[in-house]
Amino acid sequence: MNSIRLNRNLRVISLPMYDVWHPATLALTGELARRLQRRGFTEQQTRVVWPDDLVGHWQSQELLLSQTCGYPLVTLLDSVRTIGCFHYTAAGCQDYRYRSLYVVRDTDRQRTVADFFGQRLVCNSADSQSGYNVWVRRLTEQRSSITEFFSEVHFSGGHRQSLMALQQQTADITAVDCVSLALFSHYHPQWLHGLSVIEQSPLTPGLPLIASAQVTDQQVQLLRQTLTELVADPLNQPLCAPLFIGGFSEISREAYQGLIPTDRSLP
Repeated sequence: MNSIRLNRNLRVISLPMYDVWHPATLALTGELARRLQRRGFTEQQTRVVWPDDLVGHWQSQELLLSQTCGYPLVTLLDSVRTIGCFHYTAAGCQDYRYRSLYVVRDTDRQRTVADFFGQRLVCNSADSQSGYNVWVRRLTEQRSSITEFFSEVHFSGGHRQSLMALQQQTADITAVDCVSLALFSHYHPQWLHGLSVIEQSPLTPGLPLIASAQVTDQQVQLLRQTLTELVADPLNQPLCAPLFIGGFSEISREAYQGLIPTDRSLP
């Protein structure tokens, strides 16, 4: 196949969001790059990277394809193009949608979220749908806010660190998306030792796959076709199954507009 007309700004792809077991992420990303090259993208356009600065990476004009969170998509990334969303097979997922799970210590007597009024919340980060905005939306619907409901709010830097805070008893409750929790349980069950899920959130669209605004309509269609074929090919099941990937849907930005909060009460 002839190469896609080279836009020299487009240079990188990544799948950084669920990199719990790196060999599995590396294998799938490598196959994705090879399939894009067979579609006509060049090696220069499909360089796999592992970014430290995720927001900067997602905002880069070099970005051919990456995966972000729905909350940054609607609050920080107004110029990127939305390609679609993987379907995950983890418990709690449904088609392209996922949900958060509310996690506490096994030894806590409180067994509903309402029981944790006045307790200590830990979130992964303030730009996370599954770990932070899920609380903003839930408490706003109850005419409350994070700072009114909880006595303390901490930001840990990641879902793994939030679970550690529960285990170390420096926080009392957290929210973790069901895909992360499934991956943790499968690859690192000790990360969940002494913890349990007490409730779950409503379904929301899962983590969107995005591209730079520099990507053309033709390239968007080729990306979508490649992702569809990647997950549908039975030969790729050994690559997709370890990451709980079971499908792909073309999703527009509009599907994520419901994530925009009506309240941004920060501690």
